[in-house]
Amino acid sequence: MIRLMDIVVGAVVALTISLAAARADDSATRLFSDSSIVSRERFSDEVVGSGPDLVFIPGLASSRATWQPTAERLRNRYRLHLIQVAGFAGEAPRGNAAGDVLVPTAEAVDAYLVEQHLAPAVVIGHSLGGTMALYLAEHHPAHLKKVLLVDALPFYAVLMGGPAATADGMKPMAERIRASTTPAPNLDRMIAGMVTAPADRATIAGWSRASDPGTVNRALADDLTLDLRPGLAAISVPITLLYPDYAPAGAPKGQTDTLYQGAYAPVPHKTLVRIDDSLHFIMLDQKASFAAALDAFLAP
Repeated sequence: MIRLMDIVVGAVVALTISLAAARADDSATRLFSDSSIVSRERFSDEVVGSGPDLVFIPGLASSRATWQPTAERLRNRYRLHLIQVAGFAGEAPRGNAAGDVLVPTAEAVDAYLVEQHLAPAVVIGHSLGGTMALYLAEHHPAHLKKVLLVDALPFYAVLMGGPAATADGMKPMAERIRASTTPAPNLDRMIAGMVTAPADRATIAGWSRASDPGTVNRALADDLTLDLRPGLAAISVPITLLYPDYAPAGAPKGQTDTLYQGAYAPVPHKTLVRIDDSLHFIMLDQKASFAAALDAFLAP
């Protein structure tokens, strides 16, 4: 029997180590010709559309293009802020060229929300971007209106270390990853566990190859030792989680319910939605189901 832990770990590890240095020109990450890009030390923000503000944060080694189909659908109704973390998917590392990545980038996004008068903001985050959004919900609740998490966990390390995993116990593994510059082997095979369509697999592999290896490794190491579980019960921000069933990768029916519902049980104001027949990139695997769930989240 294929274990869910094996599926998820194999999928996410595909993005842990990238294969080439990032391009220096951040304009290469622009998606829309009529947008504007604000570049900061830890991230850039491509702003497009008009209406109420929505902030989107992609995952590890991922491009803001994670959200491109969503942006094309919503840009006539919302002003979209498409974040891209410095060092990921062709963006220069800048402030993420050394040291911690996850928390400093989340804090930089929070400062930006306040500075640009976006707070209290509606934030949508995928994977590592969801971890950042959850961190903000715990540490800066006054700056968030509501949060949508897409396949993110409050303590990612449980997938590697099991339910008894602790941040301290994960430190040796995290430090090895932090120091590593070795490219991930079998990248294409591992990405096959993250998204179903061959064209999407090629796109995600390209993002990984265009990412800065040191930035990606340090971000993953940060994620392995950031345990947000102790703060879940005190979160006042409404949280919606979309999670996949991993059925295309062979996960037994209902197994993801146990994982995700258990992980978010302490959150007071939550809505959990399983998206069937999907892998990690729900917004690419199940576009219609993702759009419907996002619209329900955005509804007043």
